[in-house]
Amino acid sequence: MRACARVIAGLVAMALLPGADAFAQEVHEIRMVAQGKREFRFQPAAINARRGDVLLFKAVDGAPHSVVFEGKGVSAADQQRLNAAMPRRAGDLSSPLLTEGSEYRVVIPALTAGTYRFFCLPHKAYDMRGEVTVR
Repeated sequence: MRACARVIAGLVAMALLPGADAFAQEVHEIRMVAQGKREFRFQPAAINARRGDVLLFKAVDGAPHSVVFEGKGVSAADQQRLNAAMPRRAGDLSSPLLTEGSEYRVVIPALTAGTYRFFCLPHKAYDMRGEVTVR
């Protein structure tokens, strides 16, 4: 009984340590949509998230789509962390092409706090862009 209480007290203390994320992981759904033949967008286009949260990209219509994080202004270490967090990458900071109805999950790694911009490669000319601000 006492051992169990000590374990619980230790877990609570760890959760309350400065810098420790005591928040539950949140899933941010980002829909990839098209309206007509020339209007493509991420919905929502701006996301506020924490390390450990999930970015869930859903190709709703207008596919194929992709998610490519811009490397400009991002440290080499953060680029490496992003690449490691992106499953089945098609290239540097780039997801595979997503067909209609498919999903792509990225768990936000231990990135430096700041804003990370992304775009859809097939629809970059149509300014299909978004950003995630990591707190």
